[in-house]
Amino acid sequence: MRSDFFKTAAVLGLLTAIGPFAIDMYLPALPSIRAGLHASTGAAQASLMMFFVAMGLAQLIYGPLSDIVGRKPLLYVGLGLFALGSVGCALAGSIETLIAFRVVQGLGASAGMVIGRAVVRDLHTGPDAAQMMSLLMLVFSVSPILAPLAGSLVIAWADWRGIFWSVLVAAVLGIVLLTLFLRETRHAHLRAGSSVRGALAAYRELLGDPSFLGLGFICAFGTSSFFAYLASSSFVLIEHYGLTPTQYSLFFSINAVAFIGAAQFNGLLARRFGLRKLARGAVCGYACAMTSLLAVFALGVDSLAVLAVLLFVGYAFLGLVIPNVTVLALEEHGAIAGTASALIGTLQFVTGAAVMAIVSRFLDGTALPMVAGIAICAAIAFALAQVALRREPVQAYAD
Repeated sequence: MRSDFFKTAAVLGLLTAIGPFAIDMYLPALPSIRAGLHASTGAAQASLMMFFVAMGLAQLIYGPLSDIVGRKPLLYVGLGLFALGSVGCALAGSIETLIAFRVVQGLGASAGMVIGRAVVRDLHTGPDAAQMMSLLMLVFSVSPILAPLAGSLVIAWADWRGIFWSVLVAAVLGIVLLTLFLRETRHAHLRAGSSVRGALAAYRELLGDPSFLGLGFICAFGTSSFFAYLASSSFVLIEHYGLTPTQYSLFFSINAVAFIGAAQFNGLLARRFGLRKLARGAVCGYACAMTSLLAVFALGVDSLAVLAVLLFVGYAFLGLVIPNVTVLALEEHGAIAGTASALIGTLQFVTGAAVMAIVSRFLDGTALPMVAGIAICAAIAFALAQVALRREPVQAYAD
């Protein structure tokens, strides 16, 4: 049974990571895309931002529909859209066409992210759910290690268009894995009570639940701090600090190592301390690291080494925040897990897109605007945690 547990986590992690892989592999190419399509920095960043917006909004549809028709059919639809968008991006002749097909890609990529969380809730609760969510993050976190490096190698071997042909292969692989190794977890008797009217009622229920919203926005601002880094890091590290695309890829992967390290211990720590206590401590550590980073840079210390160390520490703590807070948010909403997962994902990506847009307006060629955006998101997440995580759960989780 434990082998099935890890196999399911691996497949879900891979399906969930296809979208982020298309982001992370794309990052070293942003300066090349800007030059190749004769676009501005803002337009190049818009191709990333619109991908995030599409991923966020589409989850509002995928989540409830997966409650109604099942998880696997929607995963097939998402992977098909992602493949179509990848082909369009590879053939794009203008920045406008690229942005349009990045939207199609984002619409497809969102399926794996929202439905993956729902499948975890279908199968597990409590510490077991936290362990599986951490294993998803473990696979998910390989993307920031391998994808930017793979992207830089593709650029060196071909050009930025090769990146989109590469992620097309990933989509085809995802379809194969979905067919062979993932069973349907939203069974017919559960789907019988689901409907569009029920989904709208579920959204009203969730939007009226202060606890759910508080937990959802902790995830949203935690994720947004990483999105702020995603959107600006290639310009800051390559153009400000003078790193090559390959060096940038290696630097970027450091943060993924932090996520992976945290994921290794999350299941054990959750059983030892409980989800809420662990999440509270992790949010505190995350906020302290990121606000310290802002303080150092605001004092004029523009150091790549300091940036690397404090980002590593902060994102390691964030690796303990996101899976545990997500499990807590979904815990009491198992009957509408797809809808609840969708709303969490939408909050993350829409908030992230807004943060990226705000940070991009203040870019001045230095790291300070990026660092400020990261630290402000961390501070907001910390403030929310003081309310949303202050109470212990009413009942203990069964092992």
